[in-house]
Amino acid sequence: MVYGRQSILVTGGAGFLGSHLCDRLIADGAHVLCVDNFFTGSPRNIEHFNGHAQFELIRHDVTFPLYVEVGQIYNLACPASPIYYQHDPVQTTKTSVHGAINMLGLAKRTNARIFQASTSEVYGDPTVHPQVEGYWGNVNPIGTRSCYDEGKRCAETLFFDYHRQHDLEIKVARIFNTYGPRMHPQDGRVVSNFIMQALRSEPLTIYGDGQQTRSFCYVDDLIEGFVRFMATERDFTGPLNLGNPSEFSMIELAEMILEITNSRSELVREPLPQDDPKQRQPDISLAQSRLDGWNPRTPLREGLGKTIEYFEGLLKEGVID
Repeated sequence: MVYGRQSILVTGGAGFLGSHLCDRLIADGAHVLCVDNFFTGSPRNIEHFNGHAQFELIRHDVTFPLYVEVGQIYNLACPASPIYYQHDPVQTTKTSVHGAINMLGLAKRTNARIFQASTSEVYGDPTVHPQVEGYWGNVNPIGTRSCYDEGKRCAETLFFDYHRQHDLEIKVARIFNTYGPRMHPQDGRVVSNFIMQALRSEPLTIYGDGQQTRSFCYVDDLIEGFVRFMATERDFTGPLNLGNPSEFSMIELAEMILEITNSRSELVREPLPQDDPKQRQPDISLAQSRLDGWNPRTPLREGLGKTIEYFEGLLKEGVID
C-alpha cells in the first residue's frame, strides 16, 4: 500500500497487536504515531524503533482527548486479557467507551478514516456456531467479563452512530483469539498460560472438561487483515470477523504445546470461570470475499513454535522468571 505524508495513529501501539501493526505500517512506508499509556503495552515491544525517522511515540491515555494531525487512525487501545481488564473494570469500560468517543472526535476533526479493534467477545457465549457478523450475541451485561464485552459493544455502537450521523469513514473488525511473539507471558490467556507452564515444567491448567474450543489466529495473518480492511472502499464498514476458523479444543492445544516444548508437565483440572464461552469460531467468508483473497496462512503448530521461541528468549534473558 502507498501512504501519503500524513501520519497514521495507532492507539495501543506498544501492545501485542499494536506493535506488530506499527512494524507492518512502517515497512509499508507509513509515518506512524504510536500512542500508549503502558498499562499493558511494553516499551520493549517498540524499542527497535528508537530514533526511527518514521516513528513517533506519545505516552497518553485515550480516555483523555488527543490533539494531533493524522490521516488514519487504528484504535487498538484496551486491555484484552481478563487478568488486566478485570483489575480495574471501570477503567476498562472507560477505555473502550471514552476512548472511542475521543478517537472518533479526532477522526471527525481531521477527516481521518478510523479502524476499531472490536472483539469476538461481542458474541458472548454464542448460540450460533460458527459466528457470523449478523449474529447479535449472547452476552451477560452484569458479569465479571462485562466491562470488556459490553465496552466493546458500546464502542461499536458509537462507531456506527458517528458513521450515520457524521458520515465518518469507519472500519470495525471483530478479532478472534490471536497469538504470537510479544504476547504478555502473564496475560492469563490460554496460549501464554500453557506455554509458560510447559516451559517451567508446571502442570497445565485445564478449565472445565477441556472440550471448549477456540480458533487461534497467528498475529501476522491478523495484521494483514487489518491493512487490507483499512484499504477497502469507503462504504464497506464492517463489522468484519478476522480470525482463523480452524477450531481446537483446549486439550488439543495443551497436547500440541507439550509436544513442541518436549515438556513432561501434567494436565490438571479447575472449574470453568464465569461466562467463559464454550465455543468460539469465526465465519470469515465475508473477509475472504472482500479482502482481496485474504486467508489465514499460518498453521497452529508453526505459529506456536514461533511463540514458544519468543517466550524461551524472555526466560533466557531473565526478563521473566
